[in-house]
Amino acid sequence: MTLKKRTKLISVLLLSALLFLAACGNNEASKSGSDSKEATINKDAELNIAYPTNLQTLDPHLTTNQSTRDVARQIFEQLLTLNENYEVVPMLAESYKVSDDGLTYTFKLRQGVKFHNGEEMKADDVVASMEKWMKTSTQGKANLSGAQFVEVDPYTVELHIDKPSLIVPFVLADAAPFPAIVPKESVEAAGDTGLTEYIGTGPFKLEEWKVDQHIHLTRFDEYVAREDESSGLGGKKEALVKDVYFRIVTDESTRVSGVTTGQYDIAFEVPFDSADQIESTDGVTNVFDEGGIATYVFNKKSGPFSDLKLREAFNTALNAEEAMIAAYSDDRFYTLDSGLALPNQVNWHSDAAKEKYNIGDIEKAKKLVEESSYNGEEIVILATKDYTDQYNLAVVAQQVLESIGIKAKLDVYDWPTVQERRVDPNNFDMFAMTFAVRPTIHQNPFLDSKAEYPGWTNSEKIDQLLVDIKSASSFEDAKPLIDELQTEVWNYLPVAKVGNIQDLVAVSDDVKGYKNLIGPILWNVSKSE
Repeated sequence: MTLKKRTKLISVLLLSALLFLAACGNNEASKSGSDSKEATINKDAELNIAYPTNLQTLDPHLTTNQSTRDVARQIFEQLLTLNENYEVVPMLAESYKVSDDGLTYTFKLRQGVKFHNGEEMKADDVVASMEKWMKTSTQGKANLSGAQFVEVDPYTVELHIDKPSLIVPFVLADAAPFPAIVPKESVEAAGDTGLTEYIGTGPFKLEEWKVDQHIHLTRFDEYVAREDESSGLGGKKEALVKDVYFRIVTDESTRVSGVTTGQYDIAFEVPFDSADQIESTDGVTNVFDEGGIATYVFNKKSGPFSDLKLREAFNTALNAEEAMIAAYSDDRFYTLDSGLALPNQVNWHSDAAKEKYNIGDIEKAKKLVEESSYNGEEIVILATKDYTDQYNLAVVAQQVLESIGIKAKLDVYDWPTVQERRVDPNNFDMFAMTFAVRPTIHQNPFLDSKAEYPGWTNSEKIDQLLVDIKSASSFEDAKPLIDELQTEVWNYLPVAKVGNIQDLVAVSDDVKGYKNLIGPILWNVSKSE
């Protein structure tokens, strides 16, 4: 090849390389520009949520109903709340401290916090709200009987209690029924059915409530946020969309089709069998929220399971993973864990006695049946098809019992009838039940003998451990007691835990920042242009 030709070839190659690099640069610029456009927040956006149930009330003091909780938490706030590890942190309180004797809690209030009516939140509003909550809420009446809130000055409030309790801050930070702070005038105007005006301090305010149609929230432009980092229900909150609509869509297939076609930005209570459809649909994503725990509840007051040996036999035969697969079909929808609390509930979780979880030993279980007082009677498993997972768990229970030589039948009703029948110990021997996440283990109704929850736990040791944990001066002191309680629960078996469950939510890819902690968190959620 001549020098002239070689030089020409090199020039061509150099030109090609430059053109290639230029093209790559243009592609990167285009991609970067596209990403930038996708990330642009539309602060005038409207967030449309397909929500499965209507509200009976928006007064968060009155009910544990999740529909009230999910909407009201966007409107109202409380003195204390929970971070992403379920630890108590201040919200409307700037800070709080506990006296040396544990009987007085002093709350310093944040100054300049505005209600949706434009008035500043002060101590008299807090006292009125908390007194109402303590008188009307199940949590207030159960845990703060005889307690009193008093105003010290316009920005300081004290809570006086009769005896120290480690769980008081968790009760005040509970998610349902939560102690929302409202104007004193709203408390005074409230009747027997609760608040008649819904004025809070939250990042969104109520614009309109059309029963059976929608609840419309709009951004509160005078919202005063905390400056600390957002975590769970705590820290900085910002309304990054202008309007939020909870559209009441009771049919699950309509919710699914609506979110996959873009009619809705978020859909709640998506059936698990729609997960693959959502996963394969462009523009929408599956999001899994912590849903609580799945259990089998034993009737310990009368019948065969009043014999601990038979409860042990069932628990020993149970293969938790097989049961969870039968109920939830896919390991995306559950996790295996022996704790009463979730793993990220850092103050409460324990894996003590985990060797008694997920045993799946049929032969050992048969020996325990022989050692029990079981005499061939038929076990009645109360069940409902209204909740598919509970029904499938009931079917598994029947199969497990039959595998160890115990007769068993399903007694199937609609959910309201199940609730009626389970109050009578003569009607059943066991039922499958899921329990929502609660801030403390004390709020699991199947533990406390005094709770009289169907199943009728009657353990002096469990009762005393619950008291001892409440009386502990710190979680460092409480930790060995929590481990001891966990061990005793697996020894006594008020329930047989199966696993932790996930709730499925479908979220548009245009929506960023969606999170959940005992319900949806819609502040700090944005929608792109």
